[in-house]
Amino acid sequence: MKHWIQAARLRTLPLSVSGIIVGSMYALAYPTDNVLTPTEVFNWRIFGYAILTTLGLQILSNFANDYGDGMKGTDNEDRIGPKRAIQSGVISPQAMKRAIIITSVLTLFSAMLLIYYSFRYTNLSYSLFFLVLGILAIASAIRYTVGDTAYGYRGFGDVFVFVFFGLVSTLGVNFLYSKQLDFDLFLPATAIGFLSVGVLNLNNMRDEVSDRKSNKNTIVVKIGATKAKKYHYFLIVSAMVLVLVFAITTNFSYDQYLFLLAYIPLTKHLSTVYKNQDPRSLDPELKKLALSTFALSVLLAVCMISLIQDVVVNLFLGGR
Repeated sequence: MKHWIQAARLRTLPLSVSGIIVGSMYALAYPTDNVLTPTEVFNWRIFGYAILTTLGLQILSNFANDYGDGMKGTDNEDRIGPKRAIQSGVISPQAMKRAIIITSVLTLFSAMLLIYYSFRYTNLSYSLFFLVLGILAIASAIRYTVGDTAYGYRGFGDVFVFVFFGLVSTLGVNFLYSKQLDFDLFLPATAIGFLSVGVLNLNNMRDEVSDRKSNKNTIVVKIGATKAKKYHYFLIVSAMVLVLVFAITTNFSYDQYLFLLAYIPLTKHLSTVYKNQDPRSLDPELKKLALSTFALSVLLAVCMISLIQDVVVNLFLGGR
């Protein structure tokens, strides 16, 4: 059990639900025009199954990454960071393959329940669209490092992370509540996508030497360490600016800028990356950046909820 928990990489899980938190709380704070109260938009079942589905996708991605890199020999003695399950031999490739299949099935089942509680017997076209989107997300999580044409080995991992853990996670879950696309939400959705890509980029910066030897052509391998740092600054700084613009355009009052507290560890992180000369020392920054992103999403959600008085009371007394 200990080895499976390690293979699931628990430190990556808070980051994966950041978009779900922001998209869900936005639905609560900004109900659609055709409803009277926030509780007619927000639904605890949608929130719960969205969290479960996203966690399933993240764990699936971690299992598949362990299997793909392990079978290709990318996880070797040159790799920096904790040893992976297949690399160290504590989990066999056959067992990991079974885990990937089981996790895929459970994640798809959770996604189907999420779709059912969102649309029930109406909006069949929406249901089919999100079902296809869920299947694509599962397939993409596996194909990141698994197979001869794994796109993570061709520098497209950043695109997958940005789309699914930024845009789809934030905008998608909000659409499940409101049944409409709110363009204001593109700002925090893009920010969370950038921060999520930042975690991946940091991981790739740490593993540049071993990835290059294994022909894993990540963005970092393609552009080099110096440009990868500049790319990293762009991702983090842009995310911070986008969230600030979102707060201004949605008329946050002065006491609703609590989310700025998350900018402190993010700024410290940028300083650490700027001064870094040894990729091996970047490993602790992965956890720090992931938790900082999660903290930003929670603080932003709290700020949005505070826009509606007595919303918590309404949820527990009259919510669904």
